[in-house]
Amino acid sequence: MVQFVNDKLDKSAEPPRDAATLVALLAAVSDSDQHTQRSLAGRLDVALGLANALLKRCVSKGLIKIQSAPARRYAYYLTPKGFAEKSRLVAEYLESSLNFFRHARGQYEELFVELAGRGISRIAIAGSGELAEIAMLSASATGISVQAVIAPGRNISHFHGHAVVADLAAALAQGAEAVVVADSNAPQTIFDRLCAAMPTDRVLAPRLLHVTLPAVTRKEIAA
Repeated sequence: MVQFVNDKLDKSAEPPRDAATLVALLAAVSDSDQHTQRSLAGRLDVALGLANALLKRCVSKGLIKIQSAPARRYAYYLTPKGFAEKSRLVAEYLESSLNFFRHARGQYEELFVELAGRGISRIAIAGSGELAEIAMLSASATGISVQAVIAPGRNISHFHGHAVVADLAAALAQGAEAVVVADSNAPQTIFDRLCAAMPTDRVLAPRLLHVTLPAVTRKEIAA
């Protein structure tokens, strides 16, 4: 099962409330263009007036655009600037959370327990920073074997004892059966590329990265 952002913001490791709410709003809009202001307020667990104010703020900053839809409704879309801001805010969200390590490790352990339950024991980790280190600790604690670390552009052969490879094909050649995203700089981009290259149920990311399924995949699921 592909893991993606919760219906409501995970409050257990949140930075200042307004920043966390803005991250959740941008993630919700990127996830679907079918939201109303009321549904967004429900997803963010905020008052309707606050959701409206946040939307207006994002529109004025060029992060979200609004288009008219049938039945006097409106469709909300993230602009390229909005996608970039979402990635930046997610990175800040991770850095500012005092409980980041504990919650990140717990979420990765949840993913690995799920994989083990599906009979998958060999993975690759996409990323080579602090988040990847936490994922490795979680893998070790749950009996999951890290076959490779996908880190294009890194001029290193190993990362904490694991082979570093440049792409997914090389990771699969090392025996990886699934890939777990552990990069806070561009998690959505990495997730989308992996989903385009392999079955989406073999691509996982913790909730804290706020990634969403690619639009094409969402349409396939809806069909």
